[in-house]
Amino acid sequence: MSAAAPADARPAARALGAATLGLALGALLLGRRKAAHRPPALPAPVTDSALQARRLYQASALLAASVLSDSALEHYRGQFANPGMLAPLASAGVVLAAALRGARRPPARSGATPYATACAVGAAGVGFHAYNVLRRPGGLSWANLFYAAPLGAPAALLLAGVIGLAAGPVAQGATTLAGLPGGRALSGLAAFGLAGTSAEAALLHFRGAFQHPAMWVPVTVPPVTAVLLAGAALPGRARPRRMTRFLLGACTWLGALGMAFHARGIARQMGGWRNWSQNLLAGPPLPAPPSFSALALAGRAALALRAAQEDPA
Repeated sequence: MSAAAPADARPAARALGAATLGLALGALLLGRRKAAHRPPALPAPVTDSALQARRLYQASALLAASVLSDSALEHYRGQFANPGMLAPLASAGVVLAAALRGARRPPARSGATPYATACAVGAAGVGFHAYNVLRRPGGLSWANLFYAAPLGAPAALLLAGVIGLAAGPVAQGATTLAGLPGGRALSGLAAFGLAGTSAEAALLHFRGAFQHPAMWVPVTVPPVTAVLLAGAALPGRARPRRMTRFLLGACTWLGALGMAFHARGIARQMGGWRNWSQNLLAGPPLPAPPSFSALALAGRAALALRAAQEDPA
């Protein structure tokens, strides 16, 4: 049913790729230049806060990479009809570069601009995608939810920005986020993200009639994990939460396994991977499943912070 993207969209795609690469390289070179002017210092011991901050930066980077790849494919299919369709790609690229740098070595002073911008672009994207659904004939209907702009995609960019914003204070040893204990706040955020990502998967897998038993996994395991994480966000003494940790580990692997199943789904399209230019657009979204892995990383950091901050013994 799907056709190859029109040729007039290719210059925009190439320009976007060059701009994104330039922004990423610029951020990395700027970081190297600043590092060159710093006096040499002895390596600092890795604290628990720094370790969890690295996990949060890794989660933000993985979410940004997923958004960058998925938005590039979907907006290319949409011929970049609206200039605003370039914004999430540029924003996700900058967040990816900044978060990778933070994951390598959490900064002493956090730069909030890339992450705050991603939050704004993601929130605006949710509004644009909702408008795209509602403006179609039939308004809020199953058909439009299935085939119009996906509501969950820009929300992932918003989550990448929020997680990146939270990683900075955590790296500096802050014990509270948004007026709440850091572990509890991040547990609630990860639970919300897992629930929303699972809802998006449920919608698309329902469109696919759950034709493979594995399609039930991302709509069952992550919601249960989200409920348990939501429990960790409530007041009370920290508990071991072994089941929560086990399910978070399962969600981490779910991202890799989901990509493998989606790659298999692309291979089963007419022409398989030899016809990749069409089948990447027509088949299951290859960059989507790693969102589960990213949110599982954030959830693991949240539980570790909750245990360290509220039950240090």
